[in-house]
Amino acid sequence: MTYGEMFEKVKTVLTAADASDIREHLAYQFHITGEAEGIFYVEVKDGQIYVEPYEYHDRDAQFTCSADTLFKIASGKQDPVMAVTFGKLKVEGNIEKALKLKSFIGKKKS
Repeated sequence: MTYGEMFEKVKTVLTAADASDIREHLAYQFHITGEAEGIFYVEVKDGQIYVEPYEYHDRDAQFTCSADTLFKIASGKQDPVMAVTFGKLKVEGNIEKALKLKSFIGKKKS
């Protein structure tokens, strides 16, 4: 899988998530390692999710993982806290805001 293929897939999955309950601004940067290596960011603003293939320097948290781990987390098949525990996901930055990712990942819009 190329970076472009991974990005399009993750953008589709993440923008389908329901963040309508999130009223604060959240900004996350993802560093994908291994196959499909690259960087992208996810921003939650006014209950909407935006995913772009750029670095986000004013981020709340930064996540580092493989594309496989990311897809498991994004689809709700892998708990992000457990992924950190088992060393599959590295988190830097504001942990409280990073944990808010769990509140909408895997939750589909109605």
